[in-house]
Amino acid sequence: MPPLPLSGIRVLALEQAVAAPLCTRHLADLGADVIKVERPDGGDFARGYDSAVLGLSSWWIALNGGKRSIAINLKEERGRQIVRDLAGQAAVVVQNFAPGAMERLGLGVDQLRARHPSLIACAISGYGSEGAYAGRKAYDAILQGETGVIAITGTPEQPAKCGVSIVDMATGVYAFSSILAALYQRAQSGEGATIRTTLFDSVAEWMNPAVLISRAGRPPQRVGDRHASIVPYGPYQCGGGRRVFLAIQNEREWPRLCAGLLQRPELADDPRFRSNEARLLHRDVLEPLIEAILIDVPLEECEARLEAADIAYGRANEPAALLEHPHVLANDRLRTARTPAGAVTMLKPPFNVDGWPADDVSIPGLGEHTNAVLGELGYDASTIAALHATGVVA
Repeated sequence: MPPLPLSGIRVLALEQAVAAPLCTRHLADLGADVIKVERPDGGDFARGYDSAVLGLSSWWIALNGGKRSIAINLKEERGRQIVRDLAGQAAVVVQNFAPGAMERLGLGVDQLRARHPSLIACAISGYGSEGAYAGRKAYDAILQGETGVIAITGTPEQPAKCGVSIVDMATGVYAFSSILAALYQRAQSGEGATIRTTLFDSVAEWMNPAVLISRAGRPPQRVGDRHASIVPYGPYQCGGGRRVFLAIQNEREWPRLCAGLLQRPELADDPRFRSNEARLLHRDVLEPLIEAILIDVPLEECEARLEAADIAYGRANEPAALLEHPHVLANDRLRTARTPAGAVTMLKPPFNVDGWPADDVSIPGLGEHTNAVLGELGYDASTIAALHATGVVA
């Protein structure tokens, strides 16, 4: 197989939690050599988020495949020198420690760029380094609140945060894409880049439609697992107490739904339901009517009718079922993660580029690669032993 596109690119990851680890895991997925710097006393705190998978954290496994772990005490000057040495060999540095922490150690993105102008240095933070909120600590749920995600999520009676860490994930993906663009630019110009990706900016981008409609005087309503702007869209009760998930995307589909799924073609011309705007105004009438019509129609029959009518549909599944989902199995979407506690089955990354394999992946133990990485830096065995003996590395 040809090499992956980032083969030969070294990434230094001064990271913890979710956003930066997702970014660098995707870089590793594309072939980069990601060296993750961890504290000797426990490492990335995401290692302790839970112990659900063979005694290991599900988050740790999901976000750190394909990386190498080196445990360094950054409170020691000799430890900081190792990081500076690593930065000198790296094409990319990614960091997301607490605001100001890396700067106090002399390892901030500006400080590293001053030493290595061709470096691509990405700092991930909650709010960035300027403005009224600069330097604030920030986590996923806090940013969901600050940017209004929670205000539009949940039921009419109770707001809720999103069940997926969308702020962290959005930030990780924007950092990842920015780094790829910077790598392309450097290949053309030889110039490095300083990237400052924030949790606030990343999820605020995703809030644009809600912001625009709210400023127009029509703030999105919380509608649970239905759609705030489209009706019908979401899961509807059908026969046997089950639910069918359906989605109308345009006005051409509405008459087909009425005739095909509901078998009530006259509803298509009812003035209360003739357009999506009208259906939104009368959703409290239409949605109970849909469920009343479907109450004795088995789920499988609903799906057959929707298929025949060429209407999008699906099922409301539980997360545990995803690894056995027929689409996952049919498209060979599973790979094995080798962990210190044993093998774990998980999903492949979603790049899906022909010729770029998504091989099985290893999840590093804390400090598993310390000696190997130090050896690559030119440290001899006696020096490495001394660094261990003095607690500089583990």
